[in-house]
Amino acid sequence: EVDLEERLGELDLRSDSDIPDVPPPTDSTPEILKRALSGLSARWKNWWIRGILTLAMISGFFLIIYLGSFMLMLLVLSIQVKCYHEIITIGYRVYHSYDLPWFRSLSWYFLLCVNYFFYGETVADYFATFVQRREQLQFLIRYHRFISFALYLTGFCMFVLSLVKKHYRLQFYMFAWTHVTLLITVTQSHLVIQNLFEGMIWFLVPISSVICNDITAYIFGFFFGRTPLIKLSPKKTWEGFIGGFFSTVVFGFIFSYFLAQHQYFVCPVEYNSETNRFVTECEPSELFQMKKYSLPPLLQAVLGWEMVNMYPFQMHSIALSTFASLIGPFGGFFASGFKRAFKIKDFADTIPGHGGIMDRFDCQYLMATFVHVYITSFIRGPNPSKLLKQLLILQPEQQLSVYKTLKSHLVEKGILQPSLRG
Repeated sequence: EVDLEERLGELDLRSDSDIPDVPPPTDSTPEILKRALSGLSARWKNWWIRGILTLAMISGFFLIIYLGSFMLMLLVLSIQVKCYHEIITIGYRVYHSYDLPWFRSLSWYFLLCVNYFFYGETVADYFATFVQRREQLQFLIRYHRFISFALYLTGFCMFVLSLVKKHYRLQFYMFAWTHVTLLITVTQSHLVIQNLFEGMIWFLVPISSVICNDITAYIFGFFFGRTPLIKLSPKKTWEGFIGGFFSTVVFGFIFSYFLAQHQYFVCPVEYNSETNRFVTECEPSELFQMKKYSLPPLLQAVLGWEMVNMYPFQMHSIALSTFASLIGPFGGFFASGFKRAFKIKDFADTIPGHGGIMDRFDCQYLMATFVHVYITSFIRGPNPSKLLKQLLILQPEQQLSVYKTLKSHLVEKGILQPSLRG
């Protein structure tokens, strides 16, 4: 029998074929669906199961949109926790025979710490007036980063104390596994919520584009697919990839047109401390005001139009849809490679015909980062509302100093008369 220490010493030299097998997920398809589709081939049975569950998920998604931005935030948080659970469970199943001390406990503790840090930052940014009225919260916000660091440091020390001889290397592997999983899930979900605060349209169009690309690429590949696209995912075809691209761009352009007409979708999500509710009321920015554009000569010849009315945001939707259909799928390819490395078909069996939650949202995480970078690079400007909230937190003498400086600046620019008194 090979000594455990020698096995661990050679762990980093093992090939993929030496990775322990993960137990295959069970079939969670409801019995009523199994009986109804029992006469179909496996290919068409999977088609119908995926289709029915897709429609059910989309219907539930629309219901949550109707319930408001707060419910969407809870949905994002729930998906984050479930995705984290699925990835951590794979690590635990692969290495469970080693009986690593505190692995799962520390994994969930680190999830709590990182969420406390990110969502505490969100509270400080968007709920400043609410926090100002409660002394207990003022302490937590003022020392938020120190508390977050202390919590993480506690987990770090617990990990060091849990190190056991003959398990060192594997324990550090799993420590890295936990932190990479936190980077993939928590950081990205935080960016999704940041995008949502910019306006629900920045949340709905990217997510819907990824969903549309996933569905249309599957349909085109199912009916017309002949040419394999990538070895990591043998079922993906060039026909599905190209069909999904054009379908997604058209969908994003049309979907943006309808959303841009409603304040509920285009206004930034803000917290009203008087009503204790999230509100989406504003004067729509120029992005969401109809403008006339002259068409390129080629399109003029094809369509017979010289001018077209559209919202500027629709131009941005083309960039979002293009990323969702050309780059977004690489998140799925990455997930496919991950699953192949550990000899699993799906991350879990949460959704019949689809796999786990992570199987459905592997492309969304890349999309969240892109949208956040896109907004900060090309869209977002100074936010007077956010600046005002920060000014209201200052001490009276600090507010007075800001007022005098601003007044002096406006007088120098000729906007205010020197004789004007405050």
